[in-house]
Amino acid sequence: MTLPPFHFAFPVHDLDAAREFYGRGLGLREGRSTDEWIDYDFYGHQIVAHLDPSMEPRQHHNEVDGRHVPVPHFGAVLPMDQWQALADRLTAQGTKFIIEPTVRFRGLPGEQATMFFLDPSGNAMEVKSMADPANLFAKQEVEAA
Repeated sequence: MTLPPFHFAFPVHDLDAAREFYGRGLGLREGRSTDEWIDYDFYGHQIVAHLDPSMEPRQHHNEVDGRHVPVPHFGAVLPMDQWQALADRLTAQGTKFIIEPTVRFRGLPGEQATMFFLDPSGNAMEVKSMADPANLFAKQEVEAA
């Protein structure tokens, strides 16, 4: 099944910092842009960084598998080889992770490699890879914190 691309627009406080992070840091291909926004090819999906100089990042977390996961966040689910390449790239660049590259829900249907980090505007991102991609939407009982 081929999925249609999604579109996600989000605020950033500085377009130059966004361009450095998303373009050079994550290696995303830049699309159209103006002096108020930049769009990127985010693994086949369109994300758009919109300038909002007054933006304030949110500071909320929920407990997931013993870790404090930032809310809101967005990201991608990649094949394991792409996930590992990105984890290696970000680690080599000295990225400060909120949650270091790790595996959670080990041995359960939702087993996944995951990592969390912030862009320069404080937008939280998660990039994950499922141990079994067919289990992306599998139900499993998860204990609340």
